[in-house]
Amino acid sequence: MSAEPFFIVSSGRSGTAMLHKALSAVPGVEMHHEYMVQITQPLAVRRYLGLVDGEEARRLIGETYGGAIRYSGAAHWGDSSNKLSWLIPDLAAAFSNARFVHLVRDGRKVASSYFHKLGDECYDDASTAILQAHYDVHAPAPPPEKKYWWPLPRHGSTDAGRFRTFSQFERICWHWAELNRLVLDELSRISAERTLFVKLEELRASPSQVRGLYEFLGLPFSDEAYGVFARPHNVNRPEDRLLDAVQRQQFEAIAGAMQARLGYAGTPEYSVAY
Repeated sequence: MSAEPFFIVSSGRSGTAMLHKALSAVPGVEMHHEYMVQITQPLAVRRYLGLVDGEEARRLIGETYGGAIRYSGAAHWGDSSNKLSWLIPDLAAAFSNARFVHLVRDGRKVASSYFHKLGDECYDDASTAILQAHYDVHAPAPPPEKKYWWPLPRHGSTDAGRFRTFSQFERICWHWAELNRLVLDELSRISAERTLFVKLEELRASPSQVRGLYEFLGLPFSDEAYGVFARPHNVNRPEDRLLDAVQRQQFEAIAGAMQARLGYAGTPEYSVAY
């Protein structure tokens, strides 16, 4: 019997690894973090940019995820991955019983974390230029390494021109805002009982929020499970940096509207204690 699938969709740097750790400990759950990323990351970018169509995307999803879910042996099968945020319509079509959790975090913390901790694999100038050439003039595709495959604005979009003038930090801000816009729009087209919106900050602050997440996924909850959420996880560098004045202005110009849409407007930027 196939497992019941669920997908944690997020921008990344928002607690996806923490959810992987917590849900992996639940009996009857086979949990992954960025499952088969060498396939899903290039696919996600190609799908967003229109370099592959829905039929091809669903074929690859069926081959990659369908087999894993079918032969899992677990009651529930999950993947916590920012790559899947760009593939929601295809995942929903392929798995009619799948549930989706939209996990968000204050965009200022996400942008800072990507820029300071993963800057060598996220929107660096050289890798971005290589993908841009592939998209613009059909230059040979880059290899399926993470650093090359981050979405760009689509041709003809309002952001297409100014994106080419962005710094690495500004490209990261655009990524956070556009990904969450797409997730909100795509999940609004799926029946409400299949979707859940959660904030990382609320999961860390309230056991009741964690209980609600587990109940949504049909998983048993114990008080001990909350301990994983109360501590920062996946910290390859135990440091926290607030945005400087220039970065705050850049973030507000690019992502301020999404920050407000997600309910973070007017909130002070917080520090993380490791």
